Amino acid sequence: MKKNMSMIMASTMLLGALAGCSSSPQATDTGGAAGTAAAPTAAPAKTGKTTIQYWHSMGGKNGEYTDALIKRFNESHPDIEVVGTFQGGYEEVVTKLQQAAAANTAPDVSMLERSFVQLFADADVLEDLTPYLKKSGLSVDDFVPGLMGHSTFNKKLVTLPLNRSTPIMHVNKTMLDEKGLKVPTTWDEMKTVANALVIKENGAYKRQGLSMPFDDWYLIAMMTQSKGRFFNEQGTSIGFYDNGVGLKVFSYLKDLQNTGALFYPPTQDSGNIANQMFMEGKVGLLLQSTGSIGGFAQNVKFDYVTAFLPKNDVFATPTGGANVTMLASSKSKAAAWEFINWLMTDPKGGQQFVIDTGYLPFTKKMVESKEIKELYAKEPNRKVAYDQLQYATDTNKHLAWTPVVQEFRSAMQAIMYDNKDIQTTLTTFKNSAEKLMK
Repeated sequence: MKKNMSMIMASTMLLGALAGCSSSPQATDTGGAAGTAAAPTAAPAKTGKTTIQYWHSMGGKNGEYTDALIKRFNESHPDIEVVGTFQGGYEEVVTKLQQAAAANTAPDVSMLERSFVQLFADADVLEDLTPYLKKSGLSVDDFVPGLMGHSTFNKKLVTLPLNRSTPIMHVNKTMLDEKGLKVPTTWDEMKTVANALVIKENGAYKRQGLSMPFDDWYLIAMMTQSKGRFFNEQGTSIGFYDNGVGLKVFSYLKDLQNTGALFYPPTQDSGNIANQMFMEGKVGLLLQSTGSIGGFAQNVKFDYVTAFLPKNDVFATPTGGANVTMLASSKSKAAAWEFINWLMTDPKGGQQFVIDTGYLPFTKKMVESKEIKELYAKEPNRKVAYDQLQYATDTNKHLAWTPVVQEFRSAMQAIMYDNKDIQTTLTTFKNSAEKLMK
């Protein structure tokens, strides 16, 4: 455990660097990890009740929804008081959790970004939720399978899904209709459409076809669409080098970039920049989080639709967002589980949070509920995001994820901005990644 706790400490030292160079997927999930958002205040606990601490990453409007959620729980549970505290973005929560775990001051319940769950699970600081689930008459089969990829480690169920998302394709259908183009479903079709949308005047691009934030999320999606993996199944190397998938993905993007069909935004604030380009009609296709659907629906002036990420060999998408976990050090585990169980099963819990925020429904019962069905009938763009979950696959699970992805983002910058040779850059990355994975 000491060795793995040391790995948590070492890994989180890199999080500041990662946050500084990337528009991480969670940063666009309806403000979910907006570290600059005003922190919702934690209400003081009332006396005579079991008090549990809940750490989360919901700032801005989502922070208001979280405050309302906690208030609903407290009003319906007179013997329990949940004190919610905004701890910053996903990566900030990870940093604070590892410090609190080492100091034995961790909260009872916390939101935890899914790609960091393995670090804490291997350090044995997360409670096994299996017996709690069984006692409550629940099972893992009650949850949407595509969102459970980061829940079980070392044969222990340590997290359950909460605010979850996937990348999806956002489409300016008005722009496509004007050109007589159909919404693309394959890479070949996406290349054709993106190039057809380009308008260049006086040596400058007035309009380009496709954009996406600077983030590994979208590259991992394209790797899995080409039957590749980020890490190989043995966890000893990367899974997109020897099979040529990495070369294929980057070559595809560079071809689009070289014709002006792809607008690849700068690393800083790339998600907001790409979103603005889409809303202003400067690109017709955008690969972006499902968490952007609500904002686009309210702000765009054109016929806006969503679609699955186009396939290459197969349809595939990674997942994003955070799960909820109970810390093994909690002194109030029964109350902590009561809160988690309420989030999972009560219509006023996670289901209302999903309706409010735009995140994905995470239990089968929730998907079949009258409220979600009515929501999807009213906003079919959100149903597309759920339907795409049948193709969800996460191939970036590894204890060395944090340092490896930092190296990968450096490779992305070298290829996409500095026009470095793709194969040479990937070779250097592969060698660095294998050293970090040992």
